[in-house]
Amino acid sequence: MPLNYTDSELKLSLKSSSVLIVDDQLLSVIVLKRILAEHFNIITANSGEEAIEVCKINAPDIILLDITMGGMSGIEMCLKLKTTPESQDIPVIFVTSFENQETACWEAGAVDFVKKPINPETLFRRVRAHITIKLQQDLLSQKVYFDDLTKVFNRRYFDAHFKKVELSALREKSDYALLLIDIDYFKQYNDIYGHIQGDNALRLVAQTLTNSLQRPSDFVARYGGEEFIVVLPNTSSEGALCVAEKLKKNIIDLGILHKYSEFNFLTVSIGGSTLQPHRNNKSTLDLADKKLYKAKDLGRNQVCF
Repeated sequence: MPLNYTDSELKLSLKSSSVLIVDDQLLSVIVLKRILAEHFNIITANSGEEAIEVCKINAPDIILLDITMGGMSGIEMCLKLKTTPESQDIPVIFVTSFENQETACWEAGAVDFVKKPINPETLFRRVRAHITIKLQQDLLSQKVYFDDLTKVFNRRYFDAHFKKVELSALREKSDYALLLIDIDYFKQYNDIYGHIQGDNALRLVAQTLTNSLQRPSDFVARYGGEEFIVVLPNTSSEGALCVAEKLKKNIIDLGILHKYSEFNFLTVSIGGSTLQPHRNNKSTLDLADKKLYKAKDLGRNQVCF
C-alpha cells in the first residue's frame, strides 16, 4: 500500500515546515521571504558559517542558498552539509544569477537550481515540491524506524543513527552517553498480569522515558523485548548519571503495581557509559551492557556507570 498524507495532513505539514534562507544580501533575503513567508516558517542566515550553526541547533526542512557570500561560499557550505551525517539529508536549492556555476551546484549535492531574477511562482512550487518529497521520505522513515507497539524508535533506527552520533562525537572531540535500560522482572510481570497489561506497561515506560528527555538530539529506542536504549549526544558521565537517575525515578513514580517485585512497583535497571573515558578501550555499548548486568546483580532498580 503506498505511503501518503491526506490533503489536510500534507497542508498542515507544509505550513509548519521550515525554510532556511542563506544570503548575505539583505534585499535578496527580503524578496525570498515575501515569496515564501505566507506558506512556510522562514529562518535566515547571512553567512555559510551562521547557517551551519543553525542546522546544528534546529535542522530546517529545506535550504535556499546563494553561491557567492563573504567567508564560506554556498558551494563550500553545501559540501560541508552533505558530508556531515546530521545534515546530509537536508535538501538544498541554490538561488543565484551565476548560471555558469550550475554544474558545481549539482556536484555539491543540491536538489535544484533556481536562476535570478526569480519567478515567484516557480520558486514557491519548487520549494513546495521538494518539501513534499522530504515529508514523504520522513513518513517512510517513520514506518521503517518506529516500533509499532511503543511508538519510540526501533533497533533498526538505533543501529543506523548511533554510528552517526559516534562519528560526530569523534570528529568534534565531544562526548556522548548511552543508557541501556531493562524493565525489572518483566517476564514475571507478563506471567502475573498477562501480555495485554505487559504491552500497556511497555507503552507507559517508553512514553515516560521519552517525556523525561529535554533536548531534541536525545532519543529513546526499543532495543529488544523489555530493553530500551537512550542516546545522549554531547553529554558527560556526570550529566548522563543525572538523566539516568531521573529516568529511574520517573518509572517507579508511575506506580505500576508488580506483586513479584520486592519494590512492589515496576522498576528499571540502568547501565550507562560514555565515549571519552573509553574511546581506546571497549565500545560504549559493550560497557553499558556490562554496567546493566552489574545493576541487576546489585539488586535491580539501580543505576550503574
